Parts: sequence; C-alpha cells; structure tokens
Amino acid sequence: MLVEKVDFISIPSQDKERAKEFYGEVLGLELEKQTPIGYEFAAGNVTIGIWEPEAVGMEFQPNPAPLALRVPDVEAARVELEGKGVQFHGETRDSSVCHMAFFADPDGNGLMLHHRYAPNAG
Repeated sequence: MLVEKVDFISIPSQDKERAKEFYGEVLGLELEKQTPIGYEFAAGNVTIGIWEPEAVGMEFQPNPAPLALRVPDVEAARVELEGKGVQFHGETRDSSVCHMAFFADPDGNGLMLHHRYAPNAG
C-alpha cells in the first residue's frame, strides 16, 4: 500500500454550527466547503473536517489527543485566543525543542498551539 498523504483530519462535534463558528471565527481557519454532515476548513497542509457523528448513526466522543496547530509564535497566538474567550489547560510548555499550549474546542476535542524552534535531528 502506498499512502500519498493525509487528506483530512476528522473532528467530531455535537453542534456543527457552533464548531463552524469556533474553527472559522475564533481560530480564523478558512472555510473550504460545507458537507452534508459538517464543514471543512483549510489548516495549512491538511483539511480539518468537522462532522456530527450522530448524523450517520455513530455515538459522539470527543478526541482528547490534541491536534497540533503550528503557529509562528505560541505566546502571541495564545494571548489572541484568550482574548476571544478560549481557556487553556495550564501554562505554555517549553520541551527544549518546541513551545506548546493546550486547549480544547467547545466539544472537548484536544487542540494545541505548537511551534518547534529547534532543528529536527538528522
């Protein structure tokens, strides 16, 4: 099997209109299109697909593993989002190779602001 690339990342929601506002207005992602069960947003090199699992007979469960959103400056992005009412989980972390700040969308899906400042090894 040859995997060419990741086409999209699925983000479950219980309220696709609320999620549309969060990802579009709060995070500032570009809306690519509306689908029968949600919305697709451009996020750099991948599409974020917001969908309502109940619309296809599946149970909603938020994804707690954070989706890392690369930004040029984690602290500046954090201040911007806090100004829009986003609450972060703890302080911004420095791993000695990157900065990270954790938060969640209104459905409880994990998100992270991320910026790698050290070069990749190898």
